[in-house]
Formats: sequence, structure tokens, C-alpha cells
Amino acid sequence: MSKLLIERDGDVTLFTLNRPEVHNNVDADLAVELAEGITAFSDDDAAKVLVVTGAGGETFCAGANLNGMNELFEHPYTYTAGPMGFALLDPGKPTIAAVNGWCLAGGVELACWCDFRIVAENARIGLFNKRWGVPLADGGTQRLARIVGMGNALWMIETGIEIDAQRARLIGLAQEVVPAGQALDRAMELACHIASYPQGGIRADRQAAVTGFGLPLAEALQVEVETCHPPVRAAEAAAGMASFAAGSRPEPPRPRDAAPVQER
Repeated sequence: MSKLLIERDGDVTLFTLNRPEVHNNVDADLAVELAEGITAFSDDDAAKVLVVTGAGGETFCAGANLNGMNELFEHPYTYTAGPMGFALLDPGKPTIAAVNGWCLAGGVELACWCDFRIVAENARIGLFNKRWGVPLADGGTQRLARIVGMGNALWMIETGIEIDAQRARLIGLAQEVVPAGQALDRAMELACHIASYPQGGIRADRQAAVTGFGLPLAEALQVEVETCHPPVRAAEAAAGMASFAAGSRPEPPRPRDAAPVQER
């Protein structure tokens, strides 16, 4: 059986890491499947949104397979996709992590690779790889700080602390916290919302946000001009504006947090 289950629900693609017996850790075989799956998703014009989750309900991903670390640095995509098969790839389309249960080490890196994260209230998140002297090698040193800020990132990286879903929400790592067992359903619901929108504007905004992040403001604004101005004049946008003028007002999604965020 494949170590990565790939399913299509209309315009939404679902990746399920399928190694529940080892907490969905990523070995070289799964890394190759991830790299090839992401590339195929990127190349498929009909695929609009990607959701990533873990099989079994107890773990999103426990990180890299520490018993096969050498193989992770020797597979065909190590230096084009990353040791775990995703860090260096950008599909150019929205990606959502549905985090259930444990999310550890490289699993945190995979969750951070996604555009945003829907997290079950029973999730436990941490960079436990610190215990064994294993560094982050799949984007964690860069993406985590961009998401939660340098102080929070270094706090997690250096201490290897375990945090719960509400703490993840508080620092910006989780965008929504939902009841246990509902992370995937909520992620798929949001993915379907995104997939129902005209895609040109979404992809342009995403590209401008990702490309411009960290640039001086003037340079980032120029990225926006080059990336986001052309789609405004596209037929897709013209049809959308005509729909608006005709009175169309689709309901937007709204957060469904399991509990309010509170300071501790």
C-alpha cells in the first residue's frame, strides 16, 4: 500500500501520510511520494487546493524517520524537494494542514510548509528532535520564524517545548482550533470554499505575499504591481465583477474555533 494516499474531492486534493504504525514519520519512500505528489498537484490545472493530514487520527506527522536518516539525504529529490520531500517545492496554489494529534519535529516543518493550519484541540506540537541533536532540515528554521516571529520560533527550536493547540493559536501557528476529530473536515470545508472562487486572483495574491515577504516595502509593492495587476483585467475577474454588479453576495466562511483564545 502507498505510504501517501492521494484522493480527489472535486477541485480539492487530499494527501494523507499513511504510516500510522510509526506515527506517520517520513522515510525515504514517503519523501519521494510527497515530492512527486506535490509536483503532480502543481502541474494539474484542475487541482485547485491541497489539504495535508495524517492517517490514524492520533498523529499528523512525527517528523523524519530517525532510523533511516541517511536515506533521507540520498533519495532522488533530496536537493530539489528537501530530505522529507516538500521543503524546496512551492505548488503555487493554496495548501492547508489539517493537524490531528501529535505534530512533531519535521511534522511541524510540514505544517509550516502549508499556507495555514487547522488544528484539533487535542493536538500536541513540539520540536522534539532537539532531544537527539537532530537539526531542522526541511524549512523549519525559516518558515517557523516567518509564521510565529523570531522569539517564539527560537523558544520552540531551542527548548524543544511541547505546546497545545490553544498556545499554537495564541502565537499564530494555528489559524483555527477545532474539536478533536474535526480538523480534516474543517480543512476540507475551507478548501472547498477556496476552490469555488476564481483562481487567478487567489494565486496572484498568494504569489505576491510569499515572494514579497521580507523584501523592503517598495520592492514588495512592485512585486504586487507585477503579479496582481494583470489578473484584474482577466476575463475571470471581469465575470466576477459583473456578478457583483448583478447583486451576487456569496457568504464568506467564518472561523469555527473550539474555544476563544485567552492569554495565559
